Amino acid sequence: MSTQTVVVDPITRIEGHLRIEAETDSQGVITRASSAGTMVRGIEIILRNRDPRDAWAFAQRICGVCTLVHGIASVRAVENALDYPIPPNAQLIRNLMIGAQFVHDHVMHFYHLHALDWVDVLSALKADPKATSQLAQSLSNYSKSSPGYFADVQTKLKNFVESGQLGIFANGYWGHPAYKLPPEANLMAVAHYLDALAWQRQVAKLHAVFGGKNPHPNFLVGGAPCAISVHPGNEGQGAGPHFRGGEGATAVNIVGLELVKDVIGQMREFVDQVYLPDTLAIAGFYKDWFKRGEGIGNFMTYGDFPAKSMNDPASFLIPQGVIVDRNLEQVDAVDLNAADQVQEFVAHSWYDYTVGKDRGLHPYVGETNLHYTGPKPPYEHLDVEASYSWLKSPRWKGKPVEVGPLARVLVLYATGHAQTRELVGSTLAKLDLPASALYSTMGRTAARTLESKIIADAMPTWYDQLMTNIGRGDVQTFNTAKWEPSAWPRQTKGVGFMEAPRGALAHWVVIKDGLIDNYQAVVPSTWNAGPRDSLGQEGPYEAALRGQALIDTKQPLEILRTIHSFDPCIACAVHVMDDEGDELIKVKVR
Repeated sequence: MSTQTVVVDPITRIEGHLRIEAETDSQGVITRASSAGTMVRGIEIILRNRDPRDAWAFAQRICGVCTLVHGIASVRAVENALDYPIPPNAQLIRNLMIGAQFVHDHVMHFYHLHALDWVDVLSALKADPKATSQLAQSLSNYSKSSPGYFADVQTKLKNFVESGQLGIFANGYWGHPAYKLPPEANLMAVAHYLDALAWQRQVAKLHAVFGGKNPHPNFLVGGAPCAISVHPGNEGQGAGPHFRGGEGATAVNIVGLELVKDVIGQMREFVDQVYLPDTLAIAGFYKDWFKRGEGIGNFMTYGDFPAKSMNDPASFLIPQGVIVDRNLEQVDAVDLNAADQVQEFVAHSWYDYTVGKDRGLHPYVGETNLHYTGPKPPYEHLDVEASYSWLKSPRWKGKPVEVGPLARVLVLYATGHAQTRELVGSTLAKLDLPASALYSTMGRTAARTLESKIIADAMPTWYDQLMTNIGRGDVQTFNTAKWEPSAWPRQTKGVGFMEAPRGALAHWVVIKDGLIDNYQAVVPSTWNAGPRDSLGQEGPYEAALRGQALIDTKQPLEILRTIHSFDPCIACAVHVMDDEGDELIKVKVR
């Protein structure tokens, strides 16, 4: 095997925009990897000189996958800048909506974007449905575990294959020697892949109840966009508080609130009976991947799910903090307003700064100046010694940090969260692994599953608190105080932060004379997928790939496994256009 550069473009199974170029030695070991965002995000430019109360509607379109997180980060930024508090009910509704996003996103990622890195779909055709049923029933009490059910799934898959059109299962490296699951486990996973497709349609309804629609539910600076009423009605909806039609056709009634309760139950059931058991079952066959793909060893969370308000980090379910060099004995504080903490660098990005490409800028003074100097496609390779990405390189106190489920689980663990410690301990015990196994590709995947249970288990408490408030007559969901630009400071700034499914997310806004003067969003996949900085420090994706060996450089399944374990989402982009409006980059899935 000679030295070569392996290119995977696009690497994501949805929305694309991410290219990995991995240089390998004569043994197929990756000696250097370069992560390139291949499209530019222009939302920051679009938002200049707009009313900050409208920013969320634009910012939410940064991503079509995360559906709501950019909207919430945006309204929080404006609320922070203008010191505009929200009522307790609005905070509970936001917690429920964010929680639903987490569980929905994690399940969809595992089954539809990442599981196929471990599951050989075609091998499922060789499975014995009866033995598959026995395996499934040994793992949980999930209702869809009969031999007949798995036989039906196998027949459906067979029809796909015999038609010559694999459809949703096309473009996989089926038969790759790195696949280790027996046929029965593969069939079980394929069945649960299909089950998750139906399940996610129900879970998405929670966003529609509170936000009017999904994706991209509605939001409101100062609260939640849905009203609550305790007036009795006579529309035959049963006892208890609900809405009369005259109180707003789009208002949430008792039927909607009961639907939310049912959705929470469905989320918890699927996590407990399908997602958790499947993760453990698959991980048991890939223990070697608990030693591969760590990356940089630094982890950061902004924190989220406040019990009180965003001004009270001590009440957050997920705490704030930074862990440096795996040291779980110390969690450093995060200050998103401090000029020397969060900075973005562009030494290897297709952007320019007025202060020079080697200087970092805090987002309050951040710049989005496009300066494309790369090759025009089609091209074989990027110039990774120069600029090679539309992503910037965020750093915390000059250090690259990983964000996401692994970071959150580690910070929860380090700060003594009881459920996290129990889940991590029991998982490692079942797999007979040391604590160091968490720092890995499979550790990242397992952390996402454990986090799903933590958040799903917290959601009934938020729901009960909301219903208790309604029962007491507290139905306020937004701040009704008079709030007009004439009363705002002439110039102010604020940051809205949260934990998105893929990691720490924050939007910084500078407001001047009632309009947006500067807007910068630093998204999770920028933290993880950003290129090397001016000091040559790799981003988490790049560091996690270095040192990994590829069995077959023409089918680099190992690259997919590690990058997908971060759950890449580079949808924070638009097409690159030239001055005449012609498209310069077009990515095709082959």
